Amino acid sequence: MSDAKDTGKEYKDTLNLPQTDFPMKANLAQREPEFLKKWDETRIYDKGIQKNAGKPKFVLHDGPPYANGHIHFGHILNKTLKDILVKYKTLAGFQSEFIPGWDCHGLPIEHQVDKELGPKKKTMDVVQIRQACRAYAGKFVDIQRAQFKRLGIMANWEAPYLTMDYSYEAAIARTLGKLVGKGMVYKGKKPVHWCIKDQTALAEAEVEYDNHLSPSIYVKFESLEPLKDVTPQVDGKKVKFIIWTTTPWTLPANLAIAIHKSYTYVALQVGEEIYIVAEGLLDQVRKTLNFQEDRLLDRIPAKKLEGILTKHPFLERTSKVILSDHVTLEAGTGVVHIAPGHGQEDYEVGMRYGLAILNPVDNEGKFTAEVSVPELVGQSVFQANPQIIELLRSKGALVKAEETSHSYPHCWRCKSPVIFRSTPQYFISLSTHDLRGRALDAIRRTEWIPHWGRERIYGMVENRPDWCISRQRSWGVPIMGFRCTACKESLLREDVIEGIAKRFEKEGADAYFKYPAEELLPPCIACPQCGGKTFEKETDILDVWFDSGVSFAAVLEQRPTLQMPADIYLEGSDQHRGWFHSSLLAAIGSEGRAPYKAVLTHGFVVDGEGRKYSKSAKNYTPPEDLINKLGAEVLRLWVAAEDYRNDIRYSNEILDRLVETYRKIRNTCRFLLGNLYDFNPDQDTVPVSERPELDRWAVASLQEFIQRVTQSYENFEFHVIYHSLNQYCTVTLSAFYLDILKDRLYTSKAEGRERRAAQSTVFEILTAMTRLMAPILSFTADEVYQHTPAHSAKAESVFLSDLPVANESLIDKALLERFEKIDQIRQEVLKALEKARQEKVIGHSLEAQVRLSAEGEWKKFLQEYLQFWSHYFIVSQVVVAPELDNPTWTSQAIEGLKVEVKKAEGEKCGRCWTRSITVGKNPAHPALCDRCGKVLS
Repeated sequence: MSDAKDTGKEYKDTLNLPQTDFPMKANLAQREPEFLKKWDETRIYDKGIQKNAGKPKFVLHDGPPYANGHIHFGHILNKTLKDILVKYKTLAGFQSEFIPGWDCHGLPIEHQVDKELGPKKKTMDVVQIRQACRAYAGKFVDIQRAQFKRLGIMANWEAPYLTMDYSYEAAIARTLGKLVGKGMVYKGKKPVHWCIKDQTALAEAEVEYDNHLSPSIYVKFESLEPLKDVTPQVDGKKVKFIIWTTTPWTLPANLAIAIHKSYTYVALQVGEEIYIVAEGLLDQVRKTLNFQEDRLLDRIPAKKLEGILTKHPFLERTSKVILSDHVTLEAGTGVVHIAPGHGQEDYEVGMRYGLAILNPVDNEGKFTAEVSVPELVGQSVFQANPQIIELLRSKGALVKAEETSHSYPHCWRCKSPVIFRSTPQYFISLSTHDLRGRALDAIRRTEWIPHWGRERIYGMVENRPDWCISRQRSWGVPIMGFRCTACKESLLREDVIEGIAKRFEKEGADAYFKYPAEELLPPCIACPQCGGKTFEKETDILDVWFDSGVSFAAVLEQRPTLQMPADIYLEGSDQHRGWFHSSLLAAIGSEGRAPYKAVLTHGFVVDGEGRKYSKSAKNYTPPEDLINKLGAEVLRLWVAAEDYRNDIRYSNEILDRLVETYRKIRNTCRFLLGNLYDFNPDQDTVPVSERPELDRWAVASLQEFIQRVTQSYENFEFHVIYHSLNQYCTVTLSAFYLDILKDRLYTSKAEGRERRAAQSTVFEILTAMTRLMAPILSFTADEVYQHTPAHSAKAESVFLSDLPVANESLIDKALLERFEKIDQIRQEVLKALEKARQEKVIGHSLEAQVRLSAEGEWKKFLQEYLQFWSHYFIVSQVVVAPELDNPTWTSQAIEGLKVEVKKAEGEKCGRCWTRSITVGKNPAHPALCDRCGKVLS
């Protein structure tokens, strides 16, 4: 506005210009901690829980992050998604208690403690080592709790659940006891993933696949029997089955060779030898083994080859030909070497044929004397590969050897390649009480978000082996098995476990390691095998996935504000084989039902190029650096803006865009607040029906915005909310409604009906928008809320208010359609004004007179709204003419619409800047137009 004066009066002072102490500059990094302190002091989270007490529950169960190190972007993504959902449900009127948790047992913590203790560890007993692990985990629980709180995440931080809590350890024991009581836990010697470096068994969820360079060898197994009854064409000739393997070190444990019952095999003469391979792989074998001249002698059904004895390639042992469905035609020869002690499928087919479970490898991955090759004893299996290949070559059993890069299992913690190794372990049977079938049925009944999660976990459960739950470590909950000192039979009983669980409630799981077996066992207990009365404790601990998996029993069933099953579990997509998986099996096995009604999964954080975003990569920025610079609010906005169903991209460029979006949202809120400085909602609100059409359209648009955002929350589509909020602030409000409304807000009589109608609408927009964005932009929403005019329904904090509910009766479809046409015309006029501005015809749009012409319905529409067009276009005059001879702009979007822009008639009003022929006609205010003169009269 100008400083135009009339008889010395400053007309600028008569305008209702925005006034607010809501700062334009956010200073989030400095201001956010002030809000955190205030929320803590006023106990906003607790008050929110109390406010909704007795209302329907919505339970999001927090999957426990590992208490080992500072939080990273994956943590930020996960916890913020949860916080958004819980805050939304709380504002929507649900009792939604957020109980955070931490996973505190396991190998990574034990490793770190080992490093810190160094040589001192040798002087400590197992209880002392466990106490050091407990202290280490507790330290990082405190660190991560402070970091999560800094993100604005509201939760019951004072009473989280920790898997190392005494009560939780007792719940772990009792859940195991239930499974034992149902006969679902057994001890068996079967192959499991074994980490040589950590010297422990691994569950499927603890194995990840990565490229590995391995030997690739083709080996002959010579038949010990004449095959004339199978195929006369080979009578009197040496017949050899060719196998292919990438693990030569498993050959000392070979006890059979397998073929597929449905395949046809061929007898192929190469030189003086006859080779047996699958017909489906014949061309590939010829090419790979470079057979220059060969002759196909016969085609043989697999079943005719079953039972044939072959000679082990370098040991005095036979290997029987057996049938197995796990043989494929994907690679190799269609003949597979079987070592029941070194592979799951090998074990299963070996059990069917009564083969021994041979494992000549110790905990360190070194060959024992059972290997039967003296020079291999004490050698690491991977280092022994070249020696075994040379042994095969010297025996004339090697056809070809080379190296191949292929996907190979690695330990998820130490990243070392693992082996399959048969050892005595405890397992949960997936066949007992049809655990697998019941789990699959529960998967079908559960809602999976995104939907592909169902297929992923279904396939994993359908095809997985029994769950190996024992680990050879110290820091965890013991399995509570005992071994008879006389016959070495294991004893695992539910009543024994229950007795120990009672000790855990008072002393924690350390009690098992503290007391001797006789104090832990009930009196007069006897070995069911031999009747022996003395026992020793087994020292294996439980798989930590079992620990976290029983959180439904330790948390959901124990806390009165929660419930089992939870409404939703929300974690990264890797948890289909982790926490979702272990929780499901533990709950189905012990309780007969799934622990969740719905499961939501998100992707992983990657950089702008789609590469893994991690601390070990050069593309990483510590989150605390960004929070200290920009505040947590921008990171919260990033979480909401990205479609979590895919991998989530993060880069400086993305951050810059988010900062700009945040600025627009904040400035929109500031403008709305600035025009409410003299508005009392309890006294000044104008009924919607009595407001001008523009306001009624804004109210209708607001209801649609509320519906769209609410539905997006319900659908867990937070990125849609981000885009809707951005669009609403920048397009619906700033570029249209508020742009047009400024004139009425600024120039109308302060307490006049027209301005109060505008303020009523602005107030409704601001309060609805603030509450809708509160789950995402928590700091900003509460800051805006504190600056909102006081009124009788105003709560202490935005988080103690109620979510707005769309009033469908205010959604006037005809009005919305009319304004869609108004906006179409306005966009064309704005183009004409810009062209006229570039051609120096006008400067400010208020210098313009706009002349319009159109045809048919559009012409009629222009005439109907003639009195409003100058306000909607923000120009001084609008004329609808039959025809325009010299249009500034001819619309391509609206057929027949032409726009001419010329200088407006009359003089510029010293108050509203509109040009009008009425300026100078008011003796009291000769510098003002008729409208402004009346306002000041």
